[in-house]
Amino acid sequence: MQANLGFDPNAMWQVQAIQKTQITGINKVIVFIGDKSGKQQPYRIAFLTTPDQKHVIVGERIISFGEHPFADNRALLQQRADGPFRGSPSKDLELVEFADFQCPHCKEAQANMEKLVVDFPKARIVFQNDPLASIHPQSVIAASYGTCVAKQAGSTAFFQFASAVFDGQDGLATADGATLTLNSAATKAGLDPAKIAACAAAPETKAAVESSVNLSKDLDISSVPTLVINGREVPANTPYDALKQIIEFQARMDNIAQ
Repeated sequence: MQANLGFDPNAMWQVQAIQKTQITGINKVIVFIGDKSGKQQPYRIAFLTTPDQKHVIVGERIISFGEHPFADNRALLQQRADGPFRGSPSKDLELVEFADFQCPHCKEAQANMEKLVVDFPKARIVFQNDPLASIHPQSVIAASYGTCVAKQAGSTAFFQFASAVFDGQDGLATADGATLTLNSAATKAGLDPAKIAACAAAPETKAAVESSVNLSKDLDISSVPTLVINGREVPANTPYDALKQIIEFQARMDNIAQ
């Protein structure tokens, strides 16, 4: 509970019961959660612990749990998060943003991301494509363009491109508008839009975008924008002060000097 909720200094919790179930190794845990100020009405949650003692089941969600609940996801990201990044080359404190260029909430989250770059210069802040093609039809081509910009010109050019795409996000509403918006963003990043478009159509670029989406699936990310902090998933558009507090807490949990 400390690892999952301890980032909030006002949070309080009390385990009311741990009950065996009819399935060996699976227990039901009942917890009351409140706050030290007493302003929040305490509420009751119940969850099931899994036999490996590393996960709990809350409703339909499986959540990492235990003394080091995010270690497995952290290791997975250190191995497979390969998007453009800002900040430190070290992966000691790795903040991985999963985002969709056509998602309005992802656009809103960019203000947080810019602040994190300033406030956490020792962090490695990575952008991973996670286009939701079923609801954002132009998000895949936008991700493909971004992949090619990073491939051809590196991370600095990518973030210039990304900023321009998010600024012109309304242009992604149609296929023709997306072409104009993405070509303009590539030009602003100092690249030849025709070369980027050709690269975006290549099978290997499609495979790279799919690989990033598969990483999101393997992490069980259910929405964008999501920021994964050393394996810990939080909405990237969380109010900034709270987001900063969570990052600082996770860094302490992982014994990382700030």
